[in-house]
Amino acid sequence: MTLIGGFMYQFLDYFFVVFHFSLILFNLTGWIFHKTRRLHLYVITATIFSWVGLGIFYGWGYCPCTDWHWQIKYQLGETGLPASYIKYYLDAVTGISWDAFTVDVLTASLGIAAFLLSVWINLKDYVSQNN
Repeated sequence: MTLIGGFMYQFLDYFFVVFHFSLILFNLTGWIFHKTRRLHLYVITATIFSWVGLGIFYGWGYCPCTDWHWQIKYQLGETGLPASYIKYYLDAVTGISWDAFTVDVLTASLGIAAFLLSVWINLKDYVSQNN
């Protein structure tokens, strides 16, 4: 790997850490803020579609961000990465090896809850605007 290639992969690794964490945070909280509710509904719908729809072909819970990030980490020599970015992140932040099944259940539960809250609050906003 060249110096420039190594720098680019390092940059992309940091970029995906910030971007992916921000996306997860937005998926969990974007429905709360009036200005981001509609965008949140689109983003959380795309996320659920990825987990289920693309998951049919790539494995349940598939996330393109995780896939791209793992490709970068492989180029940087990191191996043994879990299927779940959230497990990876929780392990790294806490220093504890989290149970993959527990993390997957928690992730799916919170994702579905955020989706349902987003649908409900967007419908509520729509009805109040059209009355």
